[in-house]
Formats: sequence, structure tokens, C-alpha cells
Amino acid sequence: MADHRLPRNILPRHYKLELAPNLVTHTFDGTVVIETTVVEPTDRITCNAAELVVHEAMAVVAERRIPLSVTVDEADQRLHLDASEPWAVGPLRVEVSFSGILNDRLRGFYRSTLVADDGTEHTIAATQFQSTDARRAFPCFDEPDMKATFGVSLVVPEDLLAVSNGAQASRTPLGNGTDRVAFVDTIPLSTYLVAFVVGPLEATEPVDVDGVPVRIVHPPGRGHQTAFALEVATHSLRWLADWYDLEVPGGKVDLVALPDFAFGAMENLGCITFREVLLLVDPDEADQRELEAVASVVSHELAHLWFGDLVTMRWWNGIWLNEAFATFMEVKAVEAWRPDWDMWSGFCADRAAAFDVDALASTRPIEYPVVTPADAESMFDVLTYEKGAAVVRMLEQFLGEETFRDGVRRYLSDHLGGNTDNADLWAALEAASGEPVGDLMENWIFHGGHPLVEVTADDGRCTLSQRPFRYDGRDDGTRWQVPVRLRTTVGEHRVLLGDRPVIVELDGSLLTGNADATGFHRTSLPAAPRPALLTAAERAMAVDDRWAATLAGHHDPATFADFAAAFATDLDLAVWQAVLRAFGTMDLVAPERHEILAAEARSLLEGVVHHLGWEPTANDDDRTRRLRGGVLAAAGTLADDPSVVTEARRRWTASDPSDPAVDGAVVTLVASHGGPEERDAFRRLVNGAESAQVEQRYLRALALFPDRTAVEALLGEVHDSVVRTQDAPFLVRSLLAHPHHRALAWRSIADRWDDLASRLPSNSIARMLEGVRALVGPEVAPDVDRFLDDHPVPQGALMVAQHRERRMVNIRLRERLLD
Repeated sequence: MADHRLPRNILPRHYKLELAPNLVTHTFDGTVVIETTVVEPTDRITCNAAELVVHEAMAVVAERRIPLSVTVDEADQRLHLDASEPWAVGPLRVEVSFSGILNDRLRGFYRSTLVADDGTEHTIAATQFQSTDARRAFPCFDEPDMKATFGVSLVVPEDLLAVSNGAQASRTPLGNGTDRVAFVDTIPLSTYLVAFVVGPLEATEPVDVDGVPVRIVHPPGRGHQTAFALEVATHSLRWLADWYDLEVPGGKVDLVALPDFAFGAMENLGCITFREVLLLVDPDEADQRELEAVASVVSHELAHLWFGDLVTMRWWNGIWLNEAFATFMEVKAVEAWRPDWDMWSGFCADRAAAFDVDALASTRPIEYPVVTPADAESMFDVLTYEKGAAVVRMLEQFLGEETFRDGVRRYLSDHLGGNTDNADLWAALEAASGEPVGDLMENWIFHGGHPLVEVTADDGRCTLSQRPFRYDGRDDGTRWQVPVRLRTTVGEHRVLLGDRPVIVELDGSLLTGNADATGFHRTSLPAAPRPALLTAAERAMAVDDRWAATLAGHHDPATFADFAAAFATDLDLAVWQAVLRAFGTMDLVAPERHEILAAEARSLLEGVVHHLGWEPTANDDDRTRRLRGGVLAAAGTLADDPSVVTEARRRWTASDPSDPAVDGAVVTLVASHGGPEERDAFRRLVNGAESAQVEQRYLRALALFPDRTAVEALLGEVHDSVVRTQDAPFLVRSLLAHPHHRALAWRSIADRWDDLASRLPSNSIARMLEGVRALVGPEVAPDVDRFLDDHPVPQGALMVAQHRERRMVNIRLRERLLD
């Protein structure tokens, strides 16, 4: 196997980079001067470059300019610069001129399309470098531990805004309709954190957050949608700086909303980029889910300023620590800002997706070897983010919140500006706590899967034991050090469960084996749960544990409705999300059984729907409003309640807005039962939406229309690029799970596979294929695996393998339901 790591005989110290993007021809020209240090004598400089044309390269030693021969290896994405004689150890300046294309794949230096209110299109040049795409914008040493400072200049049309990591130092007219915009040098950064954006954009006036100016950069006319994110950013920056006990790094923070963006957001120091829907929002039009998404993503990216930007993983196998920790910190920061949102209970839904993947034989360790750029790209999944964050949360609760925070502060202060791996964090936490953190975390990080903690009780005591929880029921012998929190009617007992069973003397009746649902494990209890005595997170976990055990074959799926009936009067959002996930899966895999399932769902939902009604009350908090929208949507789809559907249609026809969550339910119900007239109206609303939330609400609903013509129309819009490439994969994923026409969607995707794979963002292909989990019927089943065998997705091979295995779990569930 080829070695994808760069040699360490020359190390970068500073980049002086100038780029001139042409937004008409979609090209750019550039020069880069790299100040390096020769560590070992050599006559070759090897760095990274991809999709660039290198025009000239020079080395400068002691003011002597030496032409270099240029060899570009596109296969390995490397640039070799050779001299006629070796350089001695010491400083060396490298100068390279080059050009490239502003691509449409949403990676490297790419183009985004801004559609103005009058329908005219304008190009924005933007960047997305994580993991290994800085090399598509300029020749560089594109590995995270080869940090350097960056001095960026951009030559741009005089009427356009330009932003980068540093604050603007100067803007000089060049006399030809362009300006040279120079930015302050950065602190030492990994190349994947460098960023620049050029386009017809506007910026809010800066908000001073303890000396740090914070702005939102946005499309013209959207300034009224920036206040919410600015409020979140102001709070989270202060809260995070206090929690980390370190000043905000970088000197300024720009939050940049982009019309086209392959990720949710990107933590570039000082120039954080976002999808519009995750930054710009009108709180009067958005529901709690949409507001929480903005707050969480803004806080996540700001958490990275310290954990990721200031202190960075040594290599991509350690990306989990950056992302898991930022996910953990986003929940804590938003929880501190809006305690009424009960963020840790809400985290149950996100964590459920990680549990689901982690119960497969094809799961992976949180950290595993990364060799190629494709390997690095495949790390960005629910195991890195949600499982990683859940394990960090479990560790925090085991050590104690203050002790954990003290250990993190020690870790950051010991490694400011540097690169680290897991052992560095474990060492700092061990020093703060006195606990053997490295040993405790070993199997959680380096082995896939999670345990089932089995609890048996007898005469005032209980016995705990563990084995792996897997849908296939196999025990591969892995055991974890499991911090178990038992809660009784009297108090709490904390136990570290290892290889051998542990006996615990109880002071009351056992209520849960996972207090506050902070443990990343399934739990099997000797008695049915007692919902009235459990917290919301514990109740949601109890439902999720039961459904997982059902998928694993431990319970008959036909009995789930009876189990869920114990929670029918519950008014917590997380609990109902867990219940409805299970019902939704059963309906997805066995539509032939829909009438039976609908009757069960109606019986379960009628009480909560009647209690909440359609109109919010003055006493409703945001989570109750969101619950109302969720159960109304379920009542009119899963439960086929005709009265709910009729009322939704009345509200739609009357244009009778009530509450954003209810309005969202109306959109779902009208689409799910709509025809051509409603479909045309939804498409017009997508095109004319004045906020990203409204646009996305109607766009995603286009995949819900029941008739074949509507499905064909949406597939046509995907294939003809009417739908932005950032959105197309998620619509395709939904169509693959369509109640009636998923086989049609699959055939369309298979027939146009090469076109889709070449146009859509590479990181989105495997996510799009999550929809194959729903392809369980006989009309499509034989051909799915054969097609995926013949069309591998290198940057998401493991994720696709997980989708395929999860599809087999659904096929087995279908067989049991239809038996």
C-alpha cells in the first residue's frame, strides 16, 4: 500500500498566499511563498497539490533564487519540486505560482450560487478544506500536524466582500476594478482550517464579546435573520471561554452563511462557514427543532476554536476526539443558555442513531487506522460524533463534572498551539482525577460495539453482568469497563462493571440501571419500567432499549405496542420520539401491515393528541410545542386519523398559521395526502421562500407526496440539477424509503448512478445510500446487493456496509411482522 504521509525532512513555518478568483470564468490564479525549515539535507520538496496547474517554482536560499523542476502526481495528490543539489539544514523559502478551477463539488476552492430576490444568479467563491482539500486551492503540506501561520491576500472585484481567517488588515484598489484585500496573519493552523470567501455578501456590525468582534456574513437582505445566531454566539463564546479558562483564540469570529455547503458547518478559525439553514433564522417562523439546530451547530463550531483549532489532533485517526468533544460541548453550552430545552434528554434521539449502527457486526471502533484521504472522509459519521460524545459524557459523569473540566483545562494549557492524541487527554484527566482513565477508555475507543448490562435482582441486592449487544446476537468476547449508575427509590449506586459479575446491595426498589441515561450501554432489567418514577431521559432510554432488544430478536415486535402503552400519557418529547421511531420502522418495512399498525398507533396517540390539541397555550414551553407538532404529524400519517388530516387540509387551504411546529405538521400532512395541485404549490413555496427554514420545510416535503407522478417529478429535478447538490442526497434518501414508490426511486438512482456520483458532494454519497435500508420488498431486494458490489463508494465503504447490514435487520423484522 502506498504511503500517503508526507516526509518530514522539510517543515512549513509560514505561508504567504495570494489568490485571485475569477467569478465569471470560475477559475483562480495564485502564488504561495512558504517559509520552511530543512530538517535533513535533501534536494526534493514533497508537498500536496490536486487539480492545480503549477506554472513555476523557485527556491530561495540566502537571497539566491534557484529554479525547481516540477512534477505533479495526481494519483497521490503530490507535488514534487526538485533541485540540482541538496539544501543544507536551515531555513528555505519556496515560491510557487499556480492556477485552478472553482469547482462545483463543494470541496477545496469551489463556487456557490446565490440567487437574488429578482432571480439573477451570482457566484460566490468559498472553501471547504476538511479533511484533505486545501491542496485543491494551493500547494501545501496538507497534514494536520504540519502547522504554520498564514498570511492571506485576495484580489477581488471592488464591489465584493472578502473574508478569511484573520481580520482585514488593508484593502488597496489596484486600478483595474479589483482590490487587494490583505488579512492579518493567523496563529499556527493546520491547513484544513484555512478559509476564504468572496462574493456579493453583507456583514452585520460586529458585536463585541469581551474584546472579540463577532459578525455574521450573509446574503443581501437577510440581516434580519442574524439576531438569533448572534445571541447564541455571544453566550457560547463567553461560556466556553470560561469553561476552558482560556481566551477566545484568533482575534475575531466571522460566521459565514453559504447557499451551497456540503457539510453542516466548518470550524475554520475566525471564518466559520455554515449552511444557511444552520445560521440564518427568523425565530417567529422557526420551530424549536430548527432553533435548536442553529444553536447547537453554532455552539459546536465555536467549541472547536479551542478543541480542534488551538489544539489539534496529530493525524486523522484522532478526528473523533475533536468532533466528539465539540458535540459534547455544544449540548453543555446550549443547556446553559436554554435549560428549558432539556438538551441531554434531547440528545437521546441523536444517540439512538449511534446505538443502532453500533449494534451491527460492521460497526467500527471510535478510532481506527486512517491511511488514505478516503479513509479520513469516512470518519465523519454517527460513531465519531454521537457515540463519541456519549462516551465523553459517560466519562465526565464517572469522574465528576468539575474534575473532568479541570483535566480538560490542563490538557489544553499543556498543548496550546500543538497537536495531540488520545493519550495526552487521558494523561491530563488522570492527573486531575487520580483515576486510570486510559485503561478505562481503552475498549470504548479501540473496539466497536457496546455492552448489554444485564441486571438480576433478589432479596435487596442485584447482580450485574455484561456481554456485547448486537443485532445478530453474537458474543465476540469484548468486555468494557462500564461505569454503571443504578437508581433506586431511595438513592443512587455507582459501580464500575468489568469482566466479572458484580453484586450490589440496594437500599430500595431498583428503578433503572442507567440513571439519567448517561451510560452508553443497553440495559436489561428484571421488571418492566415504572415510568412515573423515571426521568424523561430514563423513560426515553427504556423505550429505546426495548425496541433495540426487539430488533435483536429478544421480543416479538407485535408486543411493542402493548409495551409502549405504558407511556401513552407521557408528555415528554424524547419519549415520544423513541416510541414513534419504532412505529415508523415497523411501518416502513411491512407496509402490508399498515392497517393493523395504524389502529395501534391511533390507540396510542389519541390521548396525547386530544390533550395537546392544535393550538398552543400560554403555559407551553418550546419542547411541548415541538411535541404537539410531532404527534399531530404521526396521527395523520402513521395512525391515518382522518380528523387530523381533515383539519390539516383546512388550515392549509385557509392559510391559517398557528405555531411553527403545528405549521410544520400541516406541511407534512398535506404533502403525505396531497395531489398535483398541492405539489405545484409546494414547489412555488420552495422557490419563493424568504428563509432557509421555510425553504427546507417545503423542499423535504416534496419527497412525501404519495403518487408516482410526484416521485418522478422530484427525481427529475434531482437529475436535472434543479435541486442543489447539497440537498439532493437527502431527498433521494427519503425517496428510497417512500411508502409506495421506493422501487421506482431505486431504479432511477441505479440507472443514473455515474452522473450522481460525479456531481454530488463526495461526502454525501454514503449518506444518500442510507435509504437502501428501506429496500426490503421482493420487488427490489435481489438487485440491491449486487448493484452495491459493482459500484463501491471508497470514501464511505464502511458506512455503506452498515446500511446493507441494517437492511438485513429490517428484512428479518419484516419477516417476523408478516409471520
